[in-house]
Amino acid sequence: MLGRDGWAGLACLAVSLVLLVATRGLPQSALVPIGPGVYPRFVLGITAALSLLLVASDFAGRGRRARRAPAPGLNYALVGAAFAVFFLYILALPSLGFRIATVAFVLAFHALLEPPRGARRWALALGLAVVVALVSWFVFERGLSVLLPRGRWTDF
Repeated sequence: MLGRDGWAGLACLAVSLVLLVATRGLPQSALVPIGPGVYPRFVLGITAALSLLLVASDFAGRGRRARRAPAPGLNYALVGAAFAVFFLYILALPSLGFRIATVAFVLAFHALLEPPRGARRWALALGLAVVVALVSWFVFERGLSVLLPRGRWTDF
């Protein structure tokens, strides 16, 4: 018998597959080789695969449920802080632009979830933030031809 995770995985799998079939009706773009259905198919395919993994994990782990460690306590302050950081990111996008605001967001979010200790850890966190911003900018702006916000203050 499936547990709560297994049923949630089945529900997500069913919704993902129904929506994946529905994307077949999206028109193909004549202007660009990547049409409007590529991104939804990609996301829905990953969602379906992860949902299937969740079902398999729940099914395989049903005999180990009695040995599970207790769940950690709820941390509403961290959830609120995460929403605040994301809200500030949204507010910063028009002024700073996508690349600078994304570097700041990833660095702040990383520091919120696991504060770096020492200069080397801060350098790694900054490097990660720069790589995430540049790769996402390259994929969306160069690969998918999606215009990302330029900063009013920076024009970058």
